[in-house]
Amino acid sequence: MPRYPDHLQGDGPSNPFPGIKVLERRLGREIPHRLGSNEGLDMPHRALRAHFGDAMVEHAYSYGDAEALGVRQRVSEQQGIPLEALLVDAGADSLIALALRGLAPMGNTVIASAGTYPTFGYFAQGQGCELLEVSYDKGPGHLAPDLTALKGLALERKARLVYLANPDNPTGHLHSDAAIRDLRAGLPEDCWLLLDEAYHDFRADADSPFSREVLPGVVRLRTLSKAHGMAGMRIGYAIAEPETLAVLMKVRIHYAVSTLTLAAAEVVLDHPEETRAHIDAVCERRERLADHFRALGADVLPSATNFIGIRMANAVLAKRVHAELLDAGKLIARPAHPELGHVLRITAVEDALVPGRLSILEEAI
Repeated sequence: MPRYPDHLQGDGPSNPFPGIKVLERRLGREIPHRLGSNEGLDMPHRALRAHFGDAMVEHAYSYGDAEALGVRQRVSEQQGIPLEALLVDAGADSLIALALRGLAPMGNTVIASAGTYPTFGYFAQGQGCELLEVSYDKGPGHLAPDLTALKGLALERKARLVYLANPDNPTGHLHSDAAIRDLRAGLPEDCWLLLDEAYHDFRADADSPFSREVLPGVVRLRTLSKAHGMAGMRIGYAIAEPETLAVLMKVRIHYAVSTLTLAAAEVVLDHPEETRAHIDAVCERRERLADHFRALGADVLPSATNFIGIRMANAVLAKRVHAELLDAGKLIARPAHPELGHVLRITAVEDALVPGRLSILEEAI
């Protein structure tokens, strides 16, 4: 089990403002008279009421529940994950930053795949970590993070943390559960695995027993941005051992998740059938989109996400197609990293399937 940073061992630091909801739970009773919290509780909010309604105003007044108990309870009940193994924060990006802050302080070596989700490297470098990258494993119909190379470099450089997106962004590749276990087992004992599962819900086996496991030395990240359609609300959750989450809580922004976001997430989680229907529709569109471009001769990468990746002949062609589509008002994604500059990523929305919508790409293929 990796060791926590020295300054986070023991009692401190601790959150100086746990919030009204946490305090009420600690006391075991409601606090009806809030005379010490500077939250603008008597603001009339006439304009806000007129525009959004009274319910919105009630959520606007107060800081959110710092422990996000309602969201955690719903996720725990629906997915079979222990309540104490869940931590909610402002989306997967915020959780990445939190994991780095709590587990890999400035000066530590961290490792990722060259071209994977770039926000990890952005936060790691901004925090003063040494970021090392390994190339993707490439082959016919195959472009995936190289787990053997990640393990090897982590051992060689005594890395503090290894980042892996699974399913991967931007290729869509899915590593097996056995491969993830093998990766964790092969890392240095004091190295963390930060497992970004932002696209987990689109896996065919998303509700498998492995999906709810709390893995030692691993912090798993998931989000409500994709399958639950809440990207604008900024909310996600981490799955890890309770002692690991306790350390992360020591350096977490108290009220990063708003009262409105928590309330909205609870409503969405209370209607899992709508989310399930959305996931099914996305996966069906993903396969139609993949079949369409494969029929044109495109090198479409296997995907377990809500997008497809197309490997173009070279980065120059991919850059030109991306620019021409953007000039036509059609935005697809192209990784900025030079090692994956030949990949184009298309989200499986209905608009992408409109005949002629991606004619510029089709002609290039």
